[in-house]
Amino acid sequence: MEGSQAVAATVAMCRPEVICAYPISPQTHIVEGLSAIVKRGDLAPCEFINVESEFAAMSVAIGASATGARTYTATASQGLLYMAEALYNAAGLGLPIVMTVANRAIGAPINIWNDHSDSMSQRDSGWIQLYAESNQEALDVHIQAYRLAEQLSLPVMVCMDGFILTHAYERVDLPEQEQVDAFLPPFEPRQVLDPDDPVTIGAMVGPEAFTEVRYLMHARQMQALDAIPHIAEDFERSFGRPSGGLLRTYRADDAETVIVALGSVLGTIEEVIDDLRDEGASIGAMAVRCFRPWPIDEIREALGRAKRVVVLERAFAVGVGGIVGQNVRLALSGLPVAIHDVVAGLGGRPITKRSLHRLFSEALADELDPARLTFLDLDHERVERELRRMQDVERSGPHAASFLRDVGGAGARPR
Repeated sequence: MEGSQAVAATVAMCRPEVICAYPISPQTHIVEGLSAIVKRGDLAPCEFINVESEFAAMSVAIGASATGARTYTATASQGLLYMAEALYNAAGLGLPIVMTVANRAIGAPINIWNDHSDSMSQRDSGWIQLYAESNQEALDVHIQAYRLAEQLSLPVMVCMDGFILTHAYERVDLPEQEQVDAFLPPFEPRQVLDPDDPVTIGAMVGPEAFTEVRYLMHARQMQALDAIPHIAEDFERSFGRPSGGLLRTYRADDAETVIVALGSVLGTIEEVIDDLRDEGASIGAMAVRCFRPWPIDEIREALGRAKRVVVLERAFAVGVGGIVGQNVRLALSGLPVAIHDVVAGLGGRPITKRSLHRLFSEALADELDPARLTFLDLDHERVERELRRMQDVERSGPHAASFLRDVGGAGARPR
């Protein structure tokens, strides 16, 4: 079935009591699927609320969760950015909201295809961030996310690659409702608004206590590093398949070179690794499944014996470089491991086996410069032409318009 519909069916089995929805591609099919389930009466009691914006969706989720309701929403791209103020509020209040992020590029220019720039932009908002490699893992991790969120009273993002997973049809194993009910107990909120015991949430906190409040927020998220593996182990015992956890390695135990990535690209990476292993190369992979909190000790253990690490990033920090790569450097501080940041697949550009073969072969031959950010399949000729145009033409205009004119794409004006 389609990934979005699989997630919708699984979220419904988690018995949310409030679903607040504002559609944005490629998340729309998830909330459409849930709306149909609620309308049929197959999920009750549940209030499905159509809101006027993504900011309103998260605001409704905050209000619902604060009253003790199990709550769900989903978004992507600019929608996640529109929620930003409320995201920080949800995390600061310690509300166990679960949200799907159907990862999509953010503009400008507008791009509806997949990369990780949306969720990476909110990596420090206080939400736990879990990344799925497949549709099976996406639906499995949503079940685990509710248990994690409610055990720690913290919000959780489940990130799945937009279109690549959300709109892909794959064979999945949907659990039975009885299995989910046995794994996920009824919601018992740690905090709840009660008219008989009125409190103000989100109240003003001055300098005398703000540091301690933020520290406790950090300390609680760090507890997830212990909780996530235990929940994943319990899930495997209950459902008969491994899924979730902090990270996953592939042929990496004896590898001199390890490729690090998040999300659906791991499948292609592993095929290329198999090809190179057949040729005698010492290479493996590591999938980061939990990006926040960052599992620094586990990653140091997994990568510390490697000679070189290549971090394949679906987003980057403009003006600095790799995002995941900087976190890897933190984990490997003091170890003699060369770390290379490679940006790939921005805005949905395909990450092909051919390109990965070339990249990994260059890494194995020590032809990558660890001090330089690498962009996979970058059209250097087109970039140089645009840079020269900026120097020659005072009113050079936006780069996107120039590139569209070069390729004759949508929005291009005739020459």
